[in-house]
Order: sequence, then C-alpha cells, then structure tokens
Amino acid sequence: MPSTNHAILKTVGAVIAALVTWFFVATVLNLALRAWWPHYHEAETTFNFTFAMKLARLFLGAISSLGAGFVATWIGKCRMRAAIVTGIVLLGLFIPGHYLLWSKFPVWYHLTFLVSLLPLTLLGAALNHRADRKAP
Repeated sequence: MPSTNHAILKTVGAVIAALVTWFFVATVLNLALRAWWPHYHEAETTFNFTFAMKLARLFLGAISSLGAGFVATWIGKCRMRAAIVTGIVLLGLFIPGHYLLWSKFPVWYHLTFLVSLLPLTLLGAALNHRADRKAP
C-alpha cells in the first residue's frame, strides 16, 4: 500500500503544480498583452475585445494548457493520469466562469476555449514524453 499512497500523492502534487503553472503562464502572458497591446487593458476591463484580442486570449490559454500538461507529466514522472486530471480540473474551474460570462463573448470563443482545455493539456503531456525519449 505505501507505493499506492506514494503514487497518489505524486499525482496530486503534479496536478497542483500543473494548475499553478497554468495560472502563472496565463498571468505572465496576460500582463505582456496589457503592456504591449495598446487598448488591450481598456478592452479587458469592459470585455470589449476585438477579434484579434480574442484570438490572442485563446492563444494565451493554449500555451498555458500546454505548459500545464508538460509540468503534470514532468512532476508526475510521465504519468498521463496527472495530465488527464489537470485537464478535467481546469474544465471544472472554467465552466462556471464562462457560464457567467456567456453573453460577453461569442459562442465560438467559449467553445474553443473549453473544448481545447483537455486536449491541449494532454498534448503538453505528450510533448514531455517526447522530450524524455530524446534525452540521453
């Protein structure tokens, strides 16, 4: 049983680290958008984003999900379970917020973001597996 408990703790730790990674990467990229894109911060406060700004926000989410998946398998020692749980938890965290903001964005935006969370997290995990195989 100790090895089972160890595996569970490792998976939980990997998921927590992956979630922290997602929000850290998203925050850093969002701050960069605010600094480098005129009127982005203004649009952010009113949810009045241009099409290009919406695409940039989706890209920000994609990069964050890839990073979270990568970290989940890196910390979890290549356990895909950690990446799967991370993607599901991200979905659970974001569905309520998107429900509350449903009228502020077009349906394609919500669906693209929400539907991509798990697959992009798994892709980030797969990228970590690929990097591990290439290591000497």
